[in-house]
Amino acid sequence: MLKIGNLNFSYGDLKVLWGVDIEVQEGEIVTVVGANGAGKSTLLKNISRLVKPGSGSITFNNVDITKCAAHEVVEQGVVQVPEGRKIFPQMTVMENLRMGSFIASARKKRDLNMDRVFTMFPRLKEREKQLGGTMSGGEQQMLAIARGLMADPKLLLLDEPSLGLSPLLVKSIFEIIAEIRKQGVTIMLVEQNVFQSLRIADRGYVLETGRVVLKDKGEALLNNEHVKKAYLGL
Repeated sequence: MLKIGNLNFSYGDLKVLWGVDIEVQEGEIVTVVGANGAGKSTLLKNISRLVKPGSGSITFNNVDITKCAAHEVVEQGVVQVPEGRKIFPQMTVMENLRMGSFIASARKKRDLNMDRVFTMFPRLKEREKQLGGTMSGGEQQMLAIARGLMADPKLLLLDEPSLGLSPLLVKSIFEIIAEIRKQGVTIMLVEQNVFQSLRIADRGYVLETGRVVLKDKGEALLNNEHVKKAYLGL
């Protein structure tokens, strides 16, 4: 579904991504893990076309998207849930969700997808008239993911969804991610929470200083000696 080939990217003179190769097959959860500053969020921004790659290729369903505008990528079915939630704080839960279904194809399925996210996130249904900015961090993260699902994605890009959440909420968020995949949405997840993210992943990549240094099945990476020592403290 998604193929990234020899992707390089720099912020000015600072090179952040070095020849990154990653593939995501339809129906998978693929996790990219690494320390803060490894280039994980920059990788997602390249896929979403929020930044322009220096060189390399990004194809989605065999279509080259490296020269697409960000809104064109969304229209093809690639939707990113940004790091730090970034909901609209002065809008209600319902208004945030309606903004998620802004593109024409999603507007046609707005009612269906609204029912879908309220079933998945009953707490949002209870707070549909509440301003997003007045909710807890966990509720805002739920809203951010639900808003992404309102765009009816084929591929959902999740950027640090567990960031800043309590251990109990982290467990809940990863359960929700697994449920989203069961409903037919392919997921690419970037995370610092190595254990939880690899535990639910079909396959994973380890990104260090902008380079892919390891790739394998999620379970195999959890048992990899370098991963256990560098990321799990074992």
